[in-house]
Amino acid sequence: MEANEAQELQERAEDAGHERSLRPVAFTMSVVAVLVAVTTVLGHRTHTEAVLYQDRATDQWNYYQAHKIRANDTALVADLLSVVTISDKDAAKKLLKGYTDHETKWADSLKEEQQEAEGLEAKVGKAEARADRFDLAEALLEIGLVIISITLLTRRRIYWFVGLVSSVAGIVAGVLGLLLR
Repeated sequence: MEANEAQELQERAEDAGHERSLRPVAFTMSVVAVLVAVTTVLGHRTHTEAVLYQDRATDQWNYYQAHKIRANDTALVADLLSVVTISDKDAAKKLLKGYTDHETKWADSLKEEQQEAEGLEAKVGKAEARADRFDLAEALLEIGLVIISITLLTRRRIYWFVGLVSSVAGIVAGVLGLLLR
């Protein structure tokens, strides 16, 4: 064996040693990439959930407003009947009682509709808070993935540890998003 061949074999052995020592780094990158994908999907679904709750809240507020307008119109008619001179007093009293009954019924209904709309708005707020945590988790995991990949280029483990710290912070943010209900 010549000196060049021996040196080439030694270099290959050193490269193989480096490759084995970088296997945990490559495995960590794979795991973090999967976590980025999962967190991204959770974030998108949570944003969609927030939009759907907002849509339902808007519909509920529109329903509330329509009933409020009807209640106001009924009150105006009842007020008008009480001041206008009508030849058939019994018919006027009957109409006035009907309008008053409607006002009473709608007053309770309006409170329930308002509470339902406010409840839906609270769900929007919670969904947005969860989505924010998933977005933060996604960003931290992506940063961790990039920093870990620098380890493969530089062969310096410090980047692996820094990337792990960022990834763990991303995992914590994602778990907080899952726990927030």
